[in-house]
Amino acid sequence: MDQPTAAAYDRLAADFAADWHAQPAPGDLQALVTRFFVPQGRTADIGCGSGREIAWLNANGYPAMGFDPSVGLLAQARGRYPDLSFATAALPDLVGLPDASFDNVLCETVLMHLVTEMIPPSVLRLMAILRPGGCLYLSWRVTTAADQRDAHGRLYTAFDPRLVTDALTDATILLDEDATSASSGKPIHRLVARKREAGAANR
Repeated sequence: MDQPTAAAYDRLAADFAADWHAQPAPGDLQALVTRFFVPQGRTADIGCGSGREIAWLNANGYPAMGFDPSVGLLAQARGRYPDLSFATAALPDLVGLPDASFDNVLCETVLMHLVTEMIPPSVLRLMAILRPGGCLYLSWRVTTAADQRDAHGRLYTAFDPRLVTDALTDATILLDEDATSASSGKPIHRLVARKREAGAANR
């Protein structure tokens, strides 16, 4: 993650966590997970923040672990959900996460915090940790024209969605759309892709 962004999340972790947990439930995200994710599949939430989605995943049949680069946000997550599992990991490397170790990967509104050149390798790494036949959910806040920083210093990168889709060479794209987040009310782009089984022909 962009370092000023990570520093902002550490510095204001309690405030961000309180804001996220006060937002409406992300019913649109939950509906897509229910529709596309492998039932009962081992799930990773990359960029889990304060753990709201991890709690929902574990309560709804997707045994999940959360990963985030922010020590402050992970502390918030562990405080709110002491019985769930969280660990430190950052895109693009995701050090410590073996290849082909998850049936489902959720990466909700994270990519926009990466500099442009880090987006393709991050998508490739997210696909690498999926098992064949596994499902990837990606979304990001849409920023137009030029990169921006908010009042807290968080980076919002403006990038062409083709940076993401072009990296999904080992996947079938199941959903690719612009939307408005039911939780934050912000414009997002979201994408769901299924990792191809070994030997499957490209489509």
